[in-house]
Amino acid sequence: MNTSTVTEPVVEYDDAINQYDPVLGLEVHVELGTLTKMFCGCSTEFGADANTHVCPVCLGLPGALPALNRIGVESAIRIGLALNCEIATWCRFARKNYFYPDMPKNFQTSQYDEPICFNGYLDVDVDTEDGRKLFRIELERAHMEEDTGKNSHVGGSTGRIHGADHSLVDYNRAGIPLIEIVTKPIEGTGKYAPLVAKAYVSALRDILRNLGVSDVKMEQGSLRCDVNLSLRKDPKAQLGTRSETKNVNSLRSVERSVRYEVTRQAARLNAGQKVVQETRHWHEDTGVTTPGRSKEQAEDYRYFPEPDLLPIAPSREWVEQLRATLPENPAVRKARLLEAWGITERDMENLINTGVLDLVDGAVKAGMEPEAARKWFTGELARIANERDIEVEALGVTHVELQRIEELIASGALNDKLARQVIEGVIDGEGDVDAIVAGRGLAVVSDDAPLLEAIKAALAADPEVAAKISSGKIQAAGSVVGAVMKATRGQADAGRVRELLFEHLGVTPE
Repeated sequence: MNTSTVTEPVVEYDDAINQYDPVLGLEVHVELGTLTKMFCGCSTEFGADANTHVCPVCLGLPGALPALNRIGVESAIRIGLALNCEIATWCRFARKNYFYPDMPKNFQTSQYDEPICFNGYLDVDVDTEDGRKLFRIELERAHMEEDTGKNSHVGGSTGRIHGADHSLVDYNRAGIPLIEIVTKPIEGTGKYAPLVAKAYVSALRDILRNLGVSDVKMEQGSLRCDVNLSLRKDPKAQLGTRSETKNVNSLRSVERSVRYEVTRQAARLNAGQKVVQETRHWHEDTGVTTPGRSKEQAEDYRYFPEPDLLPIAPSREWVEQLRATLPENPAVRKARLLEAWGITERDMENLINTGVLDLVDGAVKAGMEPEAARKWFTGELARIANERDIEVEALGVTHVELQRIEELIASGALNDKLARQVIEGVIDGEGDVDAIVAGRGLAVVSDDAPLLEAIKAALAADPEVAAKISSGKIQAAGSVVGAVMKATRGQADAGRVRELLFEHLGVTPE
């Protein structure tokens, strides 16, 4: 039987929570944003043709020796410091032995009982029906390792190895630096377990993005979460048997997978069945998990010290130097900017999630109004960047240029439509703002005479509209304003056009 398609009975979530206490454990794998791999000089560029960023080291060829990436170690230490971890005075790598096509040397270089970071914590705020609650998530460790290759199973209906005609392996990802951040058992969350899991991964993602150590794009796999969950009858009882849902790749899926596993495991326990210790796969389309393989114990991997790499002994001076490079905590910064800027929580989350918070903050520090800066970076600039398939920052628009456009809008020299044309000219390198306005002839028409002529022409083209406006149907003015804007190629001030129209018709709008 193909177990990848097997689904199981579930119970209602509230019923499950009333009977059982959920215990979480989260393992987050973060791809570091280094230019080269952890133990060789191959590129880490995403999206290259399969097996083009490989060498004897990441292919595991006999005689190839690894060389440690210093930036990867620095990133690991900075992550540990940001997560309130202790930094080891001495640590080393270990070989995690297993046989699977995604790692051709038949072991993964990782860390076992001597991680570089340990005993940390992260406080997360959860918005619940009972108000905001603070949960402290204690961290067991954060350790360095290398990523594996990527298997693609061809044929079959599930995209998994079951039923596939054959499999392909891309080793471009093999050897990319990873940090695995492992929590201690997360207890006491009760019915909020799904929300706590989601909030933790979200807060962790914000910290990692703020540190600049990873792009944390879950959809591209640079941040992946394994969700461990077990149930027990009594919060004081020993932990139950856990399942591990692998590679959950969105915040929404983290929440949904926890909720589903609670209902699935509760149904098994209610039926007198045991929960099997296994890995499981999350299916976003159906909202269920299905069995993967039986979950190995640590001893099954036969860890032993990596003989080809020297131990690492970070000096306290080096650690303190790295501590001095840490940016402001994202949660603290968010609260500070919310108060200073007066924007909504939703708008702030949008700035964070789209990665433009630093750009907006820089623009505000340069003198722009927060709301104007927010609208530019999440509106027109985001649209242009999306059309050109680049990041907003890569557009190269400076705070000075945006500030000048805002000044021209405030003075009435530009309207929003013309401003959008100016910003495109700036991006395309046509010159500074004033030169583009002059060169393209984009200034707002400030003389009432041509506007009045355009209004008369619009009324002549549609004689009935004047009667409608005069009879009190003020909304009919929109067609005249639109006609004038078209006639002036968008260079009229719509507000002034409306004023002139009403004056011409002798109408006083209410």
